[in-house]
Order: sequence, then structure tokens, then C-alpha cells
Amino acid sequence: MPHICRDCKRTFNTELELELHRDTCDAGELFCDECGERFAERRATEDGWHYRCPSDDCDGEGIGDDIHQVSNVRLETATK
Repeated sequence: MPHICRDCKRTFNTELELELHRDTCDAGELFCDECGERFAERRATEDGWHYRCPSDDCDGEGIGDDIHQVSNVRLETATK
């Protein structure tokens, strides 16, 4: 049975290969609106349902609320 990364959809032969891949997978990165921190998804959740910014001094929480997938973040530029 192949093991599939839920973020980038790459497949791996063993669970160990998948776990090692998760340490470097850029597709699973999150962004916190509260503090501007960028971090891996695994640092923000323990159960895959509840998300909280891993920065000690930040209160950001909730996917879609304060925390977003990096690919879904829009950067605004100042207009002159």
C-alpha cells in the first residue's frame, strides 16, 4: 500500500519515507495572520483538526481564521 503526502500528493513505499518527507515538504506550510510567522503544518496541530500558531507569544488559531495555507495567502502592496 503506498503512503501519500496529503499536501503535495507524492507517494512513498513506506511510512518512514513519508515521515521523512514531511520534514521537508513545502506544500504543507502555513502562515499566521496574527504574527506573520510561516511554519510547517505539523508544528501547528496535534490532531489535524485544531490549529494554533506555534509561536509562544502569538494567539493566532484556526485554519481559515488566523492560519492559512501559504498557497492561499495574498500579499497586498501599497498603491501610490
